[in-house]
Amino acid sequence: MKTRYSSYLRPATFFLDISVLNLWIYLFIILPDSVHGIQIFNFLLMMNIGWFLSANILGIYNIFRLTKFTRIVKDLIKQMLVFSFMTFSFFTIYRISLSENIIRYIFEMLFFLGASLVAMRTFSYFFIKRYRLMGGNYRNVIIAGVADNSYKLSEFFKNKREYGYRFHGYFSNEKSNELPIAGSIADIPAFAEKINLHQIYCNAGVLKTEEINHLIHFAENNLIEIKFIPDPKIDYGQNLVLQYYDYIPVFALREIPFQTDIKWIKRGFDILFSSFVIVFILSWLIPVLGLFIRLESKGPIIFKQKRNGLNNQEFQVYKFRSMFVNGNHDKTQTSINDERLTKIGKFIRRTSIDELPQFINVFLGSMSVVGPRPHPIFLTEQYAKIIDKYMVRHFVKPGVTGLAQIKGFRGEIQDNEQMRNRIRLDKFYIENWTLFLDIEIVIKTMLNSFKNQHNGY
Repeated sequence: MKTRYSSYLRPATFFLDISVLNLWIYLFIILPDSVHGIQIFNFLLMMNIGWFLSANILGIYNIFRLTKFTRIVKDLIKQMLVFSFMTFSFFTIYRISLSENIIRYIFEMLFFLGASLVAMRTFSYFFIKRYRLMGGNYRNVIIAGVADNSYKLSEFFKNKREYGYRFHGYFSNEKSNELPIAGSIADIPAFAEKINLHQIYCNAGVLKTEEINHLIHFAENNLIEIKFIPDPKIDYGQNLVLQYYDYIPVFALREIPFQTDIKWIKRGFDILFSSFVIVFILSWLIPVLGLFIRLESKGPIIFKQKRNGLNNQEFQVYKFRSMFVNGNHDKTQTSINDERLTKIGKFIRRTSIDELPQFINVFLGSMSVVGPRPHPIFLTEQYAKIIDKYMVRHFVKPGVTGLAQIKGFRGEIQDNEQMRNRIRLDKFYIENWTLFLDIEIVIKTMLNSFKNQHNGY
């Protein structure tokens, strides 16, 4: 498979990054003579080797055609954080005192390095897309087997030309009145040689086993990539994960990121964030707000309610009490102009202040800062029967806030469609979690609280 210059993109990007790195080191470290003598050589060696190792470990050069620009920038940010730590570690290892000037030079070097890399990635990302629109850096592709997904995939190839795919038709032993068939499955080898074929997309649900094996044999022996479109009649989900039990391949519907070896990152974030809220906010807010709550109505300051959490286990969620004491809190949702709400309750619900005691739940481990919102037990029992994949949200700990909440799905659930949208966003969060996504959700939650851009009441 001829790929022209694609194989040079990653090494070229790496050497360009290294060149820019050494340029800023020269301008901000060597030229001002911040590091003296033989230590300049050691500094350059450590920085260059460190960049190479950390970049490969973090995978910042694993950029493919379908890689999103946001992921590229996030990877660069992670790389700069690691590299910044390594930079300051050098001065600790060599016991070099950090004067005010050295610190200033280091921060300036890191700032210009980071800004340069983001600028170069932005330029290259959009330049390559433009280059593909003009006909360069392309892949010749065909689809073997006709199904519903065949048409959708071919439309992607045709309409998203910036990704550089040239679609050359469908191949099938079955006739189609709706789609033009370029040939039979047996015609693919001759056609592949004719156009220098790069990729074959096989509809696994409509091809026979011997046809698939034949195409795999042909592709593997002719350096052609072969990919498989799942059977559209089976709902595999969007995050199918290949796992190996010894040498036996097994597909899982999803891999939940924070149930892997990096789960300590999320738990660490939960402990740090909840500790901050408990010490600096709840420590004084509970007695102050508690006074206003008790002056307006009798009853406890903190309201407790059983909800469903991780693995559908019940736990007690904590909230500031926003209602008059009543016996219906476990039977009905809170609605707009709910007569059970107190005056102070309306305010704290509108601003989400009533949720703050849940950071105690986070610290104790029954909740997370970000995750699917825990529903009352009666709602879980109700919607688990009528909403498809509703229980998927209980694969993880519930959160004080979540992706569905910042998208406007908060407050009373008025119809099944609202719940389906919540579950769709909860499922997306579970399958695509990153620490940066958690931070983004937290920031947007705080902004929405100030702007009152939600449905809370």
